[in-house]
Parts: sequence; C-alpha cells; structure tokens
Amino acid sequence: MIVWINGAFGAGKSTTARELVDLIPNSTLFDPEVISGTLTRLLPAKHLAEVGDVQDVPIWRRLVIDTAAAMLAELGGTVVVPMTLLRQDYRDEIFGGLAARRIGVRHLLLAPAETILRERIAGRDIPPDLLDGEIRVRQWSYDRIEPYRAALASWLTADAHLVDTSALTPYETAVRIAEAVGSGAAPVCDIVQTPEPTAETVASGVLLFDELDRVLLVDPTYKAGWEFPGGVVEPGEAPARAGMREVAEETGIRLDKVPRLLVVDWEPAAPPGYGGLRLLFDGGRFDSAEARSLVLPGPELRGWRFATEQEAAELLPPVRYERLRWALRARERGAALYLEAGAPMG
Repeated sequence: MIVWINGAFGAGKSTTARELVDLIPNSTLFDPEVISGTLTRLLPAKHLAEVGDVQDVPIWRRLVIDTAAAMLAELGGTVVVPMTLLRQDYRDEIFGGLAARRIGVRHLLLAPAETILRERIAGRDIPPDLLDGEIRVRQWSYDRIEPYRAALASWLTADAHLVDTSALTPYETAVRIAEAVGSGAAPVCDIVQTPEPTAETVASGVLLFDELDRVLLVDPTYKAGWEFPGGVVEPGEAPARAGMREVAEETGIRLDKVPRLLVVDWEPAAPPGYGGLRLLFDGGRFDSAEARSLVLPGPELRGWRFATEQEAAELLPPVRYERLRWALRARERGAALYLEAGAPMG
C-alpha cells in the first residue's frame, strides 16, 4: 500500500511523513525528492531548463512509479510518500502506474489555512550554503500557492482525504492520517487497475462518430494522452467483440452489430512497452439523442470530446493520430488497410 501525502509547498509533508512511519507498522519513507536531486545531476542542464519543474520530465514520473513499486516488492508493508502533486494528469499517470502493478494508493492532502501556510513558509529553515537561499526558496513556495489554489478548486479536494493542519503539530497530523488510513476513511483511490503487459498484446479500438462526423476521443485516468474507446483483447476473445465490450464499459453505448474493421496496425516494441497488433473498427454514427446517453467520465475516464481530424492531430500522440488518419481514409474508401507503425503497407 502507498500512503501519498500531498499538499502545498511548505505544508509540512516531509515532517509529517517522518512521524507517520513510526505510527504505521512496517512502513517505510520514500521521498521522491531523492529522484529529483539525482536527475538534476544526471540530466543536462539545458534539458532541465526547458521544463518548469522536474516533475515535467517524463523520466521523473516513471522513476517514482518504479521506485515505489520496487520498495514495496523488496520490503512489503506500507510506503509513505510525501510529494506535492498539483497536476491531475500527473496524478493519474503515477497512481495509474501503481494501480497497474496492483498497488493501491491512499491519497491524503494536508490543507492548512492559507494564512497559516504563508506563516510556515516564512518560518522555514533555509540551507545556509545557498546563495540568496532565503529569497529563492521562499519565493518558490509562494509562487506555487496559486497553482495549489487552482488544483483545490478543480480536482484535488474531491480526490484526496483532507486533513486540516492549521492547528495541528506534525505528530498530531500523522496521528490523524494513521487513523484515517486504519479506519478506511481515506480509501484506496478509485482508479482503474489495468495490469501492464508482459508481452505483445492485441488491442481493439472503436471509432464512434457524431452527426458532424467528428470522432469520439476519451482521456483515460490510467495513462497519459487521449485515446479511442477500446482496450486489450482478453484471451479467447474475438477482437471486434473486445472492442464492443470496451465501448459498453467506457461509454455505456451497446453496439447492436459487430463493427466493421478499418485498420490493422503492427506497433513495434518501444521499451518499456511491448507493442503488438492494434485494430480500429467503425462503430458508426449516432445522433444527438444517443450522444446524450454517454455515461462518461467514470472511474476509467477523466474526460471526453468529439474532435475533427485536425483537432485530433493536436490531441493524440503521433502514432495514434496516424492510425486514426488512415482509419478515416479506409472508412471513406470502404476497404480495410494494413499498417506497420502507423504507415500503410502494400
């Protein structure tokens, strides 16, 4: 189990986490700042200068997932992680990656009143060896209060179990967290647990169109980037039927006939991914009344939208867009296409 302690910079996450490992039996502290510090030494300064925060570097998020999972595999018990996460897509990527390994995450938010937060930032100890450290470190924390407010207003309050720490010491905060975890008041996050593949896979997607011939795209909580409704074909399952099943699970739409094949795309392995066959089917067009029957988003999806081909080019990763582009051409021509890495063959 992971206990993720979130909160604004200066909220007392690290201090609370150190107290918490003494209260939860067989628990270990993992501070992702260790990874942040390592990456600042490993990656070229020019590369880091291109991002606003080390969390924006994809390798940071991957290493956080892999390290937390490895610590649990090695030590068992509970891993306590104090780290600010203000972007929902990063939360989804990290928590989804852990869920894919069957690791539940209990998400807690330290939420002192803003006046208290500012007082704590002003009173933080600053490393004496930092040039202009007092100004830079404190200003860094102050500058991130506004993104914290935005996250509270948009998603964070609903996602995490809140602990008002305005009048609490770090030890008292840790006691509250231990009680919330032990009683189930802080439940495991509601996120789809899709196991990561260990070999090549077959996956089926279904294109659904509105009256303007725009295609339905969904934004899964368990991986980064927009996608088509669909998923991995289960053992013994026909690919078209798998697509129909996934559409029903993700959107609430039950297709009344087997969809027509548009493309078969061989996706080569790109470590850590294994690649495999990717199929896209034509699920047909539905009118505005049917569109209103969509049940998403749910636990699997953060959002959805209908998109033109041009809009899809901005939303989809390149390999998925190429697959869509050729699927649309196949739909126009009435003949399926065979692709390799998104390019037509033959």
